[in-house]
Amino acid sequence: MQLVIISGRSGSGKSIALQALEDLGYYAIDNLPAMLLGSLVDELRGQGNRAHLAVSIDARNLPGALEQLPSLLEELRQRQIDFQVIYLTTDARILLERYSATRRRHPLTRDSEMTLEEAINKEEETLHDIRDLADLLIDTSRLSVHDLRRRITDQVAHQQRDQLTLTLESFGYKRGVPLDADLVFDVRCLPNPYWDPTLRQFTGRDAQIVDFLSGYPIVDAMSNDIQAWLERWLPAYLNSQRSYMTIAIGCTGGQHRSVYMTEQLAKRLTTSMGEVQLRHRELGLHYTLSEQPAASLANVPHTDEPQETS
Repeated sequence: MQLVIISGRSGSGKSIALQALEDLGYYAIDNLPAMLLGSLVDELRGQGNRAHLAVSIDARNLPGALEQLPSLLEELRQRQIDFQVIYLTTDARILLERYSATRRRHPLTRDSEMTLEEAINKEEETLHDIRDLADLLIDTSRLSVHDLRRRITDQVAHQQRDQLTLTLESFGYKRGVPLDADLVFDVRCLPNPYWDPTLRQFTGRDAQIVDFLSGYPIVDAMSNDIQAWLERWLPAYLNSQRSYMTIAIGCTGGQHRSVYMTEQLAKRLTTSMGEVQLRHRELGLHYTLSEQPAASLANVPHTDEPQETS
């Protein structure tokens, strides 16, 4: 069977994620008491390996229940249950805006005198251990409902055992580093097309910016260095049973240099990964690059060691 555990901050889209999995044929249960997880898995496992289960376990659980979750998950791992833990998070300021706009009550304010801001901070503290256990962290701060459903479909429902899902994401530092980034590379030291008024309107996906940046040896040198680092260490992450990696590449505005670098790296890495998820946060684009791999990372020897500016 396949088990997906959804957790995260209230207001970050857990219900949407659960509904997306339910639409894909998963048995979906919201707000499951953590101590019932093992019994539920046993019940559905009797239906055969084709059973798919998605549950939401979050701060609404009974007092003390979440502390048992790490040991419960370790027990499932020992029993060779195929499961993923997905954690959804959102910038606290955006959560304040969402609750204020909808006038919904935060779950932690229902039986206490905490303010909304205090409840949001308390919940993040309560869920800290679950966040650390997560296989995939999704920042929904700037995702629409449709974007989140697509992320769940592409990265969760289609995830295969022993396969590393690699996502390359461009972003602008002026809007903050993505909360779900595992590794961050800063390309703000590269020549900036923004200062050429004839190039300002284009993005790193356009031929004009490609021609501009490819003309500088320092750009190609940085691209080669990042690629070499990733190809050296991604097999180690896969060997450590890591299922997801998000590599964020940032420039000032997220329009030119980071977009170009992300595109170039994604094209190169498909030869070893076969498929790379590519996101341009500031452009609102998300798609997949695919290529028949010449040599999959799964076959690489592993070690046990470890829009203003652009």
